[in-house]
Amino acid sequence: MAYDGKILRRALQRFEEDRRQRNQRFLERREGIFRRQPRLREIDGELRATMSRLISGALRRGTDPRPAVEALRKQNLGLQEERRLLLEQLGLPEDCLEETPACPLCGDTGYRNGGLCRCLRNYYAREQQRELSRMLDLGSQSFETFSLEWYAEEDSPDLGISPRENMDWIFRTCKRYAGNFGPGSGSLLLTGDPGLGKTFLSAAIAREVSGDGWSVVYDTAAHVFDRFEARKFGREAGEEVEADVERVLDCDLLILDDLGTEMTTAFVQSALYSIVNGRLLERRATILSTNLKLDELGRRYGPQTASRMEGEYQILPFFGQDIRKLKKERR
Repeated sequence: MAYDGKILRRALQRFEEDRRQRNQRFLERREGIFRRQPRLREIDGELRATMSRLISGALRRGTDPRPAVEALRKQNLGLQEERRLLLEQLGLPEDCLEETPACPLCGDTGYRNGGLCRCLRNYYAREQQRELSRMLDLGSQSFETFSLEWYAEEDSPDLGISPRENMDWIFRTCKRYAGNFGPGSGSLLLTGDPGLGKTFLSAAIAREVSGDGWSVVYDTAAHVFDRFEARKFGREAGEEVEADVERVLDCDLLILDDLGTEMTTAFVQSALYSIVNGRLLERRATILSTNLKLDELGRRYGPQTASRMEGEYQILPFFGQDIRKLKKERR
């Protein structure tokens, strides 16, 4: 599983801030208990001192430390019992003066077994949802809110299938793709006229896949090519443009929208082939969304790129009436 460096940094910032706030609340809560019963503050200090003496006694050389260690141990147990009774009188649990980590798996470090702990991955998933929400309406664009009612039931004379039947198949394909997403999931090519649901289903896939913790980058083709061009020709210096390009190349799922609306140049043709071919070789999933037909893709981006798409991508052809116009007419 790949992690988007920019998103991970934001997740870590929120993770650390939440941990700091939890610690601050604990200290304030503990201070309140000490004010109610000052003897508890004294016991806390004495316990810390006896623990230090226990350690130094155990490490002392030249003499038998066992008698001193045993005496300190008994003193420690006596202090713990006194603390327990005082807390009981206050109606408080025995462990209320001990800071308990929010995540017992990693102790609030965020890392476990050489990787990200589940708790930090949850922060990552939420931060990624925020990033995607800047471009997509993740609040309403989901598989649960998708409706087939906007697609006609009459068969298309040319295709021998109705738009509704076709969209039902596309919907089930996209839902299965998102639900089973993982390494080697393959890539999708969503092609068809504007207003038929390509962006809606792309958003639904992004929502579910990112919610499962996979890194997802959603962007328009024009913006992605602009970032590649800025890096290639040095229009923008610094780490940000390099990070933008790396995000596109390294994420678990890249969703490239509006392919074909950008100004197509030799550089754009080369950049698209690098993205398509490079991600295929590394078995990274890509979803391309375009208003162009397959033959138009070949003419615009070259037969080599079109061949990679046709041979390696599952093609989902959208057809029917523009849903945006239909909804506007019904208002």
